[in-house]
Amino acid sequence: MISLSRLRRATRGIAWKVAIGTVTVGGIAVGAALPAGAVHATPVTPAADREIHFTVDGTITYGTLHVPAHRRGQEMPAVLLLPGSGPTDRNGDQPPALTPHTLAKLADALASDGVVSLRFDKYGTGRTGLGAYAGKPETIDYPAFVRQADAAYRLLAGQPEVDRRAVRLIGHSEGALTALQVAVAAEPRTAGVGLLQPLAGRFLDVLARQLHEQLAAAVAAGQLSRQEQRAIGRAVDRAVADLRAHRPVDTSAMPPPLADLFQSLGGTSRRYVETIDAISPASVAYRLPSRTSALLTCGTVDQQVPCHTTTSLAVALRLAPTSGPGRIVLSGVAHDLTDPADPEVLAPATLDALRQFMRYGAR
Repeated sequence: MISLSRLRRATRGIAWKVAIGTVTVGGIAVGAALPAGAVHATPVTPAADREIHFTVDGTITYGTLHVPAHRRGQEMPAVLLLPGSGPTDRNGDQPPALTPHTLAKLADALASDGVVSLRFDKYGTGRTGLGAYAGKPETIDYPAFVRQADAAYRLLAGQPEVDRRAVRLIGHSEGALTALQVAVAAEPRTAGVGLLQPLAGRFLDVLARQLHEQLAAAVAAGQLSRQEQRAIGRAVDRAVADLRAHRPVDTSAMPPPLADLFQSLGGTSRRYVETIDAISPASVAYRLPSRTSALLTCGTVDQQVPCHTTTSLAVALRLAPTSGPGRIVLSGVAHDLTDPADPEVLAPATLDALRQFMRYGAR
């Protein structure tokens, strides 16, 4: 017999951890140096955040444009920052429970090297909310998020402080897939695409792998028996098959926390799940314009995106063919791009990878 109370305790943590990493509805180039004698004669505009907004598909999207200190009239490189899965806002947070400030930290790091950045509240988050999808969230699909990001990219490229030849995309986790999607046909052509701890396989394959790995960890910790692991594992695989076959999701053999997760995926979030799961990140990478500068990072202590899961995407980037720096393994770095021993700041290895990426192909 499977102990339901013991199963609840073991799987409650599993469902919570997976939901964090999936959907619940998922030196840097600088301007040329001035001669020493000209510094004081050149007017300098101080660094500033500008609240911006744009409309796409009938919804006003709100975001933050960060412009570093610069000489008046200077055009700088720029980056569009795209958040991970679930209700992750412009700063890379899911308040109040999860506030790593991942995108805000990336914006600060880029600004210190003279790079403009734009980050925004995607659908269902922050000031943007659901917009035109309010009252009918079941109608939103993944392509809507790609159109939103594409509109943000074009807005960024048109800012007066931005060099249109040096606009890049950086996506974290699920946002990396969106960065790839936009980069394929970006106008103006992107100077590079950065994939930080990316969703590197089909969405439901990644979800299933995460669940199976955490079930195995629960067995190793003595929280589940192998019989319970096999029973729940089969239920997970069956639910994934149901979603892909457009059938009602059978959660009858799941403990409540996992049943809740799959009922959400098969309910309001179903259209989103089905449309993002239909996309293989590697197949999108093959379509990137030749010689696009690409960065792919993976952290050695990232439990959500282990390095071995990014190999097919790394190969696709190489065969596209993109230019460097390619895949960089970040030693001791977690999914949120920090060293767990010092989670308040981005890990030095993360910053080094960013600098390599931003230098590569700089004009």
